[in-house]
Amino acid sequence: MDIQVKVRGDEALDCKVRKGSIHYEVIGEGFPLLILHAMGTDHRSMKGWLEPVFNEVEGFQRVYIDLPAHGRSTIENNVKSTDDLLGNLLDFIDDTFGEKEFSLIGASFGGYLAQGILHKRRVQVNGICLLAPALHVKERNLPERIVLEKDEELLSNLETDIRTAFETLFIHQNDATFGGFMKEIQPGRLLANRDFLASDWKVKRYYMTDEPFHDVETLTQSALFILGKQDYICGYKQRPLLFDG
Repeated sequence: MDIQVKVRGDEALDCKVRKGSIHYEVIGEGFPLLILHAMGTDHRSMKGWLEPVFNEVEGFQRVYIDLPAHGRSTIENNVKSTDDLLGNLLDFIDDTFGEKEFSLIGASFGGYLAQGILHKRRVQVNGICLLAPALHVKERNLPERIVLEKDEELLSNLETDIRTAFETLFIHQNDATFGGFMKEIQPGRLLANRDFLASDWKVKRYYMTDEPFHDVETLTQSALFILGKQDYICGYKQRPLLFDG
């Protein structure tokens, strides 16, 4: 089942797709897992905390990708919608996996795209893990924004852009979490295609044309949902709507 890709250190791997290219990294051997990160960063935000988990678990090959318009994945000027982003991912899957089975791990917006992949390639997808995923729901039921820890001295010394992102993403704002932010999230933020992410895409074309799973009552794939009660960006109360019944 292994993908036949040779990886040497931080060697850049790229796959040409219909409207750009997908940058990715393959680690380990075994059953393939396609891993999709959240909006605004790159694959390192997933690799940093997942690899310690897989150091204790054998038998899985991790395929970390930079989402289209993120990291070192490129998009062409005619990419205007999440449908376009999904199309690039489906091309990558067809080129990389062929007809082989694989499973999905997706966080936040990456979790929304993972649902689109499962909808389009359900015969191939063995299972799905969604981490605080965005849903095909236009009115989100969000909890109140809270902060459990705030180091004002630390925050006061940060550049405005970094401080805003750090405060947005972390409810514990201290030296330890800031170190993780700078190592695993900020590098991807610097590479993200901000022209696309700041365009009218999020307002007009964020939702996929085909609502995931609208044509089936049940799915046979195993599924794991990991949610957070402090997730004020995607929320958690509406998650039973996914795979309902």
